[in-house]
Amino acid sequence: QVQLVESGGGLVQAGGSLRLSCAASGRSFSSYAMGWFRQAPGKEREFVMAISWSGGTTYYADFVKGRFTISKDNVKNTMYLQMNSLKPEDTAEYYCAADRWFATMAGMSSSAHYDYWGQGTQVTVSS
Repeated sequence: QVQLVESGGGLVQAGGSLRLSCAASGRSFSSYAMGWFRQAPGKEREFVMAISWSGGTTYYADFVKGRFTISKDNVKNTMYLQMNSLKPEDTAEYYCAADRWFATMAGMSSSAHYDYWGQGTQVTVSS
């Protein structure tokens, strides 16, 4: 069992940066693959990035290429999403998720793959 708590969201101007954190409690954090998803009002939840157990492999959605970075600190039991060059279209509730299995891009980009979810943190980017 893993409990996830996101933090770090807020209001930022376009072009600015935010770093989201996902703190995990429970056992064997280092054995969990993790991901970030987001959901804007009126839209479906969409995949942002994912990372393997060790942090050695990452996947990302096309829209974050070159702007977002995902990382995982297995000592602090925390995953991060560094978001740079933010755009108004990045405005959404951001969720972290965890699962024991690290799959292909197709698997990790599906919300159905994950067993554990946080409550979300709001990111608002003003133009």
